[in-house]
Amino acid sequence: MADMKMPTDPWLTLLGVGDNGLDSLTPAARALFDAARTIIAPARVLEEIDTGNREVIPWTFGVSQTIELLLQRRGDPITILATGDPMHFGIGATMMRHIGADEIRVIPTPSAFSLAAARLGWAQQDVAMISLHGRSVHALSAYLQPGNRIIALTSTGRTIGAAANILVERGFGGSRIAILEHMGGRREKIVEMAARDIRAGSAVFADFNTLAVECVADPDAACLSPVPGLPDEAYEHDGQLTKREIRAATLAHLGPMPGALLWDIGAGNGSIAIEWMRTARGAKAIAIESDAARCERIAANAMTLGTPTLDIRHGEAPLTFEGLDAPDAVFIGGGMSEEGILEAAWAALKPGGRLVANAVTVESEARIFGLRDHFGGELVRMQVSRAEPVGRFLGWKPMMPVTLWSVRKGFA
Repeated sequence: MADMKMPTDPWLTLLGVGDNGLDSLTPAARALFDAARTIIAPARVLEEIDTGNREVIPWTFGVSQTIELLLQRRGDPITILATGDPMHFGIGATMMRHIGADEIRVIPTPSAFSLAAARLGWAQQDVAMISLHGRSVHALSAYLQPGNRIIALTSTGRTIGAAANILVERGFGGSRIAILEHMGGRREKIVEMAARDIRAGSAVFADFNTLAVECVADPDAACLSPVPGLPDEAYEHDGQLTKREIRAATLAHLGPMPGALLWDIGAGNGSIAIEWMRTARGAKAIAIESDAARCERIAANAMTLGTPTLDIRHGEAPLTFEGLDAPDAVFIGGGMSEEGILEAAWAALKPGGRLVANAVTVESEARIFGLRDHFGGELVRMQVSRAEPVGRFLGWKPMMPVTLWSVRKGFA
């Protein structure tokens, strides 16, 4: 195999353009475009510009094929035209994972987020900025709180109707929606409607659009906080659900962090994994569950509660661990009495990571005591009582006590 060229100067230029094509470029960015020998760009972008006689490769293939092409031609000057800011939900971050940052020059133009915020008069630091482009629209659900402002990239005009459906179903039908089409271009248009009117109507929107939502909760809306401990009724479950008070304490011991990965072993109906993902930006989780019906409930709950990227694995632990990315944290909610599960999870856990296990049976509690003697860690015993009617009065109904074991893996 021929030696791979390893250049020291940037050979790949990611050039951000707006809907007005080359007119959106600064003089310095325009000079880079004029000097480009090979251009890769989506067909929609190419329609708006004159590329001259240089080599043009329409971007009609997937990201993996693009990266393969770039690696084959590594070192040859190539310019990719991308909309907006390539480093904000754009192709830039993907390229950086496969090609060295010192080989890439990134020249952004104002992103759709910047343009939308400017047109609506919204301060960007006070806005949730998300992407629904090529992603499940159900991710929107995680941001539905009264008064919240959201700006979202979309895939097509149909994304607007799907988003409106979610808003209405979650009790936010009165939310004000702005659809900003072709911002900065000759076909720019802003349409403002209530979510319920979009759902009920037959409006058609341009495929190139940005969605802005100002959340307004209906009086009967289920307003769910991003803080752990969602109401039990927020979940579809079969009765085997970690109750909200225990769930909140468990998440506090697990300590969700941005971008961190959790293994939720014996996930039940997915509550711990889902709230882990809701709590920290970019947090990821793998829910491992042996019961097929529960896996279906986990998927339904993940969609409803705004974590559609939750990775659900149907199978028996520890066999399902093979091939999984190493976790930053592990929760064992089921299977503590089974030999080999904790040991395999502990071996996979990253140094510095935390393992939390809950026990409700005498047998699993006894195993936790033995493991604590070997691994160390902290033990907490919790019993929660809820007030329930007793005739004309209220009485305390205790729930089963839960023993929580939390231990951090050392670096040695």
